[in-house]
Amino acid sequence: MSKTKIEQLTEFGQSAWLDSISRAMIETGKLKEMIRQGLRGVTSNPTIFDKAISSGDDYDQKTKELSNDGKSVFEIYDELTVRDIQDAADIFMPVYQETQGLDGYVSLEINPKLAFKTRETIEEGKRLYKKVNRVNVMFKVPATEDGFKAIEELIACGININVTLIFALGQYINAAQAYIRGIKRILQNNGDASQVRSVASIFVSRIDTAVDNLLEEKIIKEKDQEKKIQLSSLKGKAAAANANLIYKKCLETFTSSEFKQIQDKGAQFQRVLWGSTSTKNPAYSDIKYVTELIAKNTINTLPENTFEAFLDHGVIKEALISDISDAQNIINSLEGFGININKVLVKLLHDGVVSFEKSFVSLLHSIEEKK
Repeated sequence: MSKTKIEQLTEFGQSAWLDSISRAMIETGKLKEMIRQGLRGVTSNPTIFDKAISSGDDYDQKTKELSNDGKSVFEIYDELTVRDIQDAADIFMPVYQETQGLDGYVSLEINPKLAFKTRETIEEGKRLYKKVNRVNVMFKVPATEDGFKAIEELIACGININVTLIFALGQYINAAQAYIRGIKRILQNNGDASQVRSVASIFVSRIDTAVDNLLEEKIIKEKDQEKKIQLSSLKGKAAAANANLIYKKCLETFTSSEFKQIQDKGAQFQRVLWGSTSTKNPAYSDIKYVTELIAKNTINTLPENTFEAFLDHGVIKEALISDISDAQNIINSLEGFGININKVLVKLLHDGVVSFEKSFVSLLHSIEEKK
């Protein structure tokens, strides 16, 4: 039997994870079917859970049972999400075992309202780690200044971390260094660093959406036809260019002599994970943010429709390379037209945190209505 496109992607060196989870997906066997097609992990966030819980009746009975037991809205949320994460983790356990801990993970977001509170994030991460009680679960911490301190501490405690909401190269560097510092602390305490994994989640398509809007504004105002053409040629380019710069830094960091010293003692490569990979612009390919981000030792977390699209017509060809001159030229060209990519990325981080906070509040409201 021929291998699926997703299985071929895995053989190349990039793992496909799913950016979705629901009770129905777990109970109908859909998740198991996708694993047979090559799926190797799952990520979740408050927006995903809000959609799953509010859009149907799959959670209604359990919600009412927990409410009748006197549980608060937050406690009900906690029970519903942890149950889904545990059940999904159990389904992925064979993948975790077969890949010796490389894949087979399910990610759960720590309360996004704690994004700028280091101590509370650490406490909540430790609480969830004990409650979920699965070796193949990662806990998501946003790449904020307060988050980096929490990431180091949680890694040092032996907890798998998915560093989320990374947009900028500087954020990525801080995320990688927080992971390395945490691993070094494990080794200093004679712990087993080989059992701790982390991924750095880089958000992608939102960058093109933001930059394309700025380009479109400039195209409308621009009188010079040649400049209009140059501006148009930059549309849809910023996200992949930014990803290439980050991937290059990832390779430099995790093939360095500094990392080699702790790798020899069991430290694992922190892979980058491409997130926010659905195509927002209908003018672009429905698998644009898979095709343009294919690279070894990486992960792409796909919405279900993007997963299905790549199964159908995906092409496996290396896209990100160590030569970043083209990527840097794109960033420089944007700067030349007055588009400061760093300002764009700072705003995207802020908007991302706010969006997850709103989804979390909406999720609690959905549960309140179903009690």
